[in-house]
Amino acid sequence: MAASIVKRVSRVKKLNVSHISARYKLLTGSRHFSTSKQWNNALVLGVYENESTDSIDFTGTARKFDEKADGKISQLLLTVKKPLKCGKTRTLHAVDPEFSSVLVTCIGKRGEGYDELETVDKGRESIRAAVAKAVLQLRELGENEIEVDSCGDTEASAEGCHLALFSYDDLKAEKSRKPAVRISCATRYSQDKNSMEKEWRKGAILAEGQNLSRRLMEMPANLLTPTKFAEIIKEQLADKCEVLVRDKDWAESMKMGSFLSVARGSVEPPVFLEIEYKGRQSDSPLALVGKGVTFDTGGISIKPSQGMDAMRGDMGGAACVAGSLLSVSKLQLPVHVKAFIPLCENMPSGSATKPGDVVTAMNGKTIQVDNTDAEGRLILADALCYSEQFNPSLILDMATLTGAIDVALGAGAAGVFTNSENMWNKLQKASVRSGDRVWRMPLFNHYTKKITECQLADLNNIGGSRSGGACTAAAFLKEFVNNKNWLHLDIAGVMSNSGDVAYLGKGMSGRPTRTVIEFINLMSKETKN
Repeated sequence: MAASIVKRVSRVKKLNVSHISARYKLLTGSRHFSTSKQWNNALVLGVYENESTDSIDFTGTARKFDEKADGKISQLLLTVKKPLKCGKTRTLHAVDPEFSSVLVTCIGKRGEGYDELETVDKGRESIRAAVAKAVLQLRELGENEIEVDSCGDTEASAEGCHLALFSYDDLKAEKSRKPAVRISCATRYSQDKNSMEKEWRKGAILAEGQNLSRRLMEMPANLLTPTKFAEIIKEQLADKCEVLVRDKDWAESMKMGSFLSVARGSVEPPVFLEIEYKGRQSDSPLALVGKGVTFDTGGISIKPSQGMDAMRGDMGGAACVAGSLLSVSKLQLPVHVKAFIPLCENMPSGSATKPGDVVTAMNGKTIQVDNTDAEGRLILADALCYSEQFNPSLILDMATLTGAIDVALGAGAAGVFTNSENMWNKLQKASVRSGDRVWRMPLFNHYTKKITECQLADLNNIGGSRSGGACTAAAFLKEFVNNKNWLHLDIAGVMSNSGDVAYLGKGMSGRPTRTVIEFINLMSKETKN
């Protein structure tokens, strides 16, 4: 990444190597549930924001439960004269013999929908945040089996729960890990339980994909080498996808000089992953490309030491591609997807690429490497060229590419550069549904000139100044794309979460995995029609 994103993530201080392989089995975010453990039942119920101190505006499930409990819920809530506001909760005990705790959470105003200024569906986002807070509070109380109100949007409710309960503590002592919690949808009062359970399962699968992305991004770089990344993805996706693991010799035979120039400084061999999911027959697959730098020191143009530990997450694009494919395959979407993931480390050594070196990409273009910390675009260049060989209907790449996008957008949205208005509209629509926002950035020729004006080669890997760094990086990638439906997502600003998203804990975020899954879902429906 051209400039490191200095967002601290706690270091793993002690490591019991003998336990690592067993803990890899937790990759999808699920926990091992002991059959001998005593499980405590708890219930989450939703209410709408209401200024009245005389009545409670319950969701359908909450209203029926209140009736079953002879009105105890409404009575207890009305004893507190201050009405619940969005995101606030009340925890009640001894109101029903079946549940040790009943937590009431406010999901906002009834009927909230798309907010044009915020570019999200506020109703869905409020549900995700409200149920997330509820299940976390119940976990703190020691509750380990929780039924959750659908709150009028079962999918969003499931997403909020499963995303909130994720934690990467596999390398900690057993006593220091978060306790396992089983969650399910409170379908007992629904007239259409099958439909509700189907939507709950979809929401859980969407969250599972993002949680896989988060787990991969959190893993220490000494445990998640390019080779180990490939092994894990093969294990996770082999049931429904074809996974091809290409080695250095293959990359050399394909003349991927740009990709290999980044890998030169590391003792870890580079890997190029090629993954195919065939939910339908097609000669023009959707192509996903993900940057897979499993650790980025900056190379010879070395980064400052402060915050460098977070550069284990510089393979966020690769992780999000993997998470997206996991969910797409589990949802059995009728779509043909091919994914391309170049994996390597960017390390300084006697064999590392030096500033001023010139390398040749797969398409024959020469690149003057003036900054070895602008390495992501170098490995993506060859991956994009290779993806074009499969006649894709569109190409979407994701990369924690530039610190400049973090300066521009922060954690508010992923930056999107595209040559297709139609594809942008679909991606933006997908982000409204997922709640994980995107924002379009310019691909002007103004930026192309910054990287084509080069002393020694066809292109320079940096734009000559700090101005418009995310835009010049995208302009560089554009030189390796012929496809008329190309989207480049610079996700460096959304790489980690420090409280920006209420239903994601602190740490690596796995964004924008769910937006990409929703986008692929939209494309699959269009193709089917």
